Amino acid sequence: MRIDIHAHLWSEAYLDLLERFGNTATGIHRGVGAGPGEQDLEERFALMASAGVDLQVLSSAPASPHFADQSNAVQAARMVNDEYADMVRRFPDRFQAFASLPWPHTDAALAELDRALTDLSMPGAVVTTSVLGRSLADPTFLPLYAELDRRAAVLFVHPAGAGAHSPLIGPTMTWEIGAPIEDTVAATHLIQTGIPSRFPRLKIIIGHLGGALPMLMERMDRQYGWEAPATPEKPSVTARRMWYETTGHNHTPALRAAAETLGADRLVLGTDFSYQAGDAFGEAVTYVQRAGLPDQDVNAILDTTAAELLGVTHPAAI
Repeated sequence: MRIDIHAHLWSEAYLDLLERFGNTATGIHRGVGAGPGEQDLEERFALMASAGVDLQVLSSAPASPHFADQSNAVQAARMVNDEYADMVRRFPDRFQAFASLPWPHTDAALAELDRALTDLSMPGAVVTTSVLGRSLADPTFLPLYAELDRRAAVLFVHPAGAGAHSPLIGPTMTWEIGAPIEDTVAATHLIQTGIPSRFPRLKIIIGHLGGALPMLMERMDRQYGWEAPATPEKPSVTARRMWYETTGHNHTPALRAAAETLGADRLVLGTDFSYQAGDAFGEAVTYVQRAGLPDQDVNAILDTTAAELLGVTHPAAI
């Protein structure tokens, strides 16, 4: 069963709501083929069929319901979760969805998480690599990790599009290099605080092959002892407690580095639809097949590991 763990869908009504609440960055999500209308869906399903993708797991990030005003965050989270639940009901053989939560409001996020996982049958949640400038390792978020751990649920970590909050990553680099830098920073925060080992049933998936982790892992192992001595275990050990989706923009050396460093058994298919559409959508699959990995690793990455994480064996079983 081929599952695309990294796919987007947004309604104009939801994006309009985010704008009313002060999110001025919704323009990049409009008119890109990621809507719920009939034409967008027909084109999406045709692409999925051409690439042999059975199921996409929808996520709203980076157009996330993260607002300083709790009532705004709750309203936006409930809206997008209800929209996604409707899409899953309409197309159970094509879609599943990660819950969007009203971070950084932990109590409200716990309430929405319960609704999404219990009432809407979602397999987990999505969060951006930082939340309004706060690290994912912020202690106030620990109750959310504990609840996700109790439910053995998935947490998909997606770039925030905030340039890692660095003034040196300007508007021309936000997604080109800023996004994988955000992946790297968020994963390192989780590693240094030991969150994956503290919550062993929580299935954390980091975007874009873990950013730069495949190239930095040995450096981190050699330097954490003096620079981050509170890190509870060797960084490479913690890194292998998480999973990584394969959006690598057809760059097979990066995929091989991730497989060799993080483990092919920790990789799951991601396409970043609709930002990889057309030929690029197919390449998101075929580059895994062309990377020179053993057949059993290719099969696991494309067809088995994600289904095991989500606890499904066939679209009709969801």
